[in-house]
Amino acid sequence: MIKPNKNLQVTVLSLGFFFLYAPILSLVVYSFNDSQLVTVWSKFSFRWYGELMHDDELISAAWLSLKIGLMTAFASVFIGTWAGFVLARMGRFRGFALYTAMINAPLVIPEVIQGISLLLLFVEMAKYIGWPAERGVLTIWIGHVMLCISYVAIIVQSRIRELDTSLEDAAMDLGATPFKVFFVITLPLISQALISGWLLSFTLSIDDLVLSAFLSGPGSTTLPLVVFSRVRLGLNPEMNALATIFITLVTIGVLTANHFMQKAERKRMAMSA
Repeated sequence: MIKPNKNLQVTVLSLGFFFLYAPILSLVVYSFNDSQLVTVWSKFSFRWYGELMHDDELISAAWLSLKIGLMTAFASVFIGTWAGFVLARMGRFRGFALYTAMINAPLVIPEVIQGISLLLLFVEMAKYIGWPAERGVLTIWIGHVMLCISYVAIIVQSRIRELDTSLEDAAMDLGATPFKVFFVITLPLISQALISGWLLSFTLSIDDLVLSAFLSGPGSTTLPLVVFSRVRLGLNPEMNALATIFITLVTIGVLTANHFMQKAERKRMAMSA
């Protein structure tokens, strides 16, 4: 049997990480560049961070994307958790195949098709019942939740199927209701999956361009739409500064979430031992 070469593995892994993170690191470095040209270094400066603070369009779009991202993450976790629980625990029931297909559909249908479908739906609803009166934050949020529910449901479903049901069975034998068992026992055990689903939903919402383009209206331009429109006219150093701020916040959030997930896992392992 051929033993794996550890040096080769480390080299390949390092090259992979370099390929993934070198563009991000270069973006962070050039956010401190004083030059008007994004790819030409002149001297270290916080110039573009100061310029960013006075760019009302970019700041407003960033706050809007953050708000929609937070709303989408919480709503997707709330709905997707129940959807994943049904897929994992309720067995096959009448309409199970249709239910599964509807949950998984956003994963395989192109976002362009989803965006057009939702746009036509909202236009027809506004024509017949007067709602929504205009496209904006609400319509974008609905589209993002529709997309992210599927990811949360798949993550939660996988985690629930791996659970040892002995604790839940013991609680039921002691008189706990299924509702209480879910919130007191099952929910803490799948907390890591919920955090993962929340972070994934937030990232997908912040990053989404296609659905936002179809579902946005006047006064509801998200950050990806602003960045995309500006990039077509040329790279703007302010975007590097804003991207660096987002990278810093996301890194802090991921490290914090990872800390709590590891803490919860150690606690769970100690209890099971």
